Amino acid sequence: MSTSAPAAPTAPGGTRGPARRRPFWPLALLHARLGFLETIRIPIAVLGNLLFPALALLFFVVPQQAVAQDPGIATAAVTQLGTFAVMSTCLFSFGVGVAEDRALPFDPFLRTLPAGAAPRLTGRVLNGLLWAYMALVPLVLVGALLTAASVSFGRALLAVVVVPAVAVPFLLLGVAIGYRLSAKAAIAVVQAVLFPLAFAGGLFMPPEVFPGWLDAVSKALPSRAARDLAIQATTGYEAYALALPVILAWTALFAVLAVLAYRSDEGRRFR
Repeated sequence: MSTSAPAAPTAPGGTRGPARRRPFWPLALLHARLGFLETIRIPIAVLGNLLFPALALLFFVVPQQAVAQDPGIATAAVTQLGTFAVMSTCLFSFGVGVAEDRALPFDPFLRTLPAGAAPRLTGRVLNGLLWAYMALVPLVLVGALLTAASVSFGRALLAVVVVPAVAVPFLLLGVAIGYRLSAKAAIAVVQAVLFPLAFAGGLFMPPEVFPGWLDAVSKALPSRAARDLAIQATTGYEAYALALPVILAWTALFAVLAVLAYRSDEGRRFR
């Protein structure tokens, strides 16, 4: 059985010219818009993503006046939960989102299009970052209105810049999970990964209260490195010396796992 490529469009004068591809960024933005619309069609998923970190701050930090009314501690608490919000958004958007997309008939069709995977993946990244920023809005509002947390304008800008850097390793981990597992399995694995990393990384309670062994283990985790780098951006409190190398090492590892998972899925379903 032989196949032939589709004929190129006819140019003026009756000659055939090469098919035109849409530019990269319009395609990426189109995929981002599609992902955003698909997300907001499930309101409960949107509310859970936006409200959980803010509710955690409201119930566990605001009632503790010694914490809530200390500017440094309150700012650190808001930053910790902000790191959790970004981490949760990335893992669910990419881990569960990719796995759910793979189960749809539309996914194989998209992967046969000549545009390739890059615009689609870029659009997913843009959509994930948008939701990560949106998840921070209720948290920041609760922190600003009900606690003494505050940052200077310069540190606020720095924190905005840090968000994508914090998101990247968890984004890549989500991609690796999404392309390896089915949708049902991905939900369980994301939850099993998210909450232990959050607790051990000091996102729900400060690492200063950890026993020595847990503090040592914590410093080897991407969640702890992301937490400390984010707090350094918002408060100026120095992160531990190996925070940047740790998060870079995990980013490289998760990137390899994501590429292998994508290639494995491509070979399994499109061979």
